[in-house]
Amino acid sequence: MKLRPFSIDTDFEALKSWMADERAHALWCADILPCPLERGSLSDALRSVHERSGDLPYAAVMEDGRMAGFFCYSFDQGTKEGMLKFIIVDPALRGTGIAQEMLRLALSRAFDNPDTEAVQLNVFTANTRARKCYEKAGFTERRTDENAFPFRDETWGRCNMVFTKSDMHRILKRESST
Repeated sequence: MKLRPFSIDTDFEALKSWMADERAHALWCADILPCPLERGSLSDALRSVHERSGDLPYAAVMEDGRMAGFFCYSFDQGTKEGMLKFIIVDPALRGTGIAQEMLRLALSRAFDNPDTEAVQLNVFTANTRARKCYEKAGFTERRTDENAFPFRDETWGRCNMVFTKSDMHRILKRESST
């Protein structure tokens, strides 16, 4: 697997096909984007988050060229923290280790910047599968805001998770000793 810049022209249809229903869509983007996902609204949102926070969209791509995952990443020079957003993996590949590999590559890229002290992400408490995936990758809960997002007859908490530079050093040390 490798990471490359996301291309709205070549990657949009795959990303759109991963949105199984309105709930899955809301868990992914907190209804920042309209459902169903539209090329123009995604393009506008990516441009907006880039202008506001410096986010860059990435595609995780399999050896055969097929897109397997997507995320956006930005770095805040003031806090020395990176931020992962809009993380998603092709549903057909979930449970295969693809998400772990994508997160490992994203974290490696983030910590290539020597100023990076931590990388954070937010996940809804209702998205238990994603939360377990992030925990397995080494992210830990920093805080949870209860009742942060209403969806139909549900209300979801928002969990902020963090992966620190010391977490990265620990993983690299463990990998080098095996």
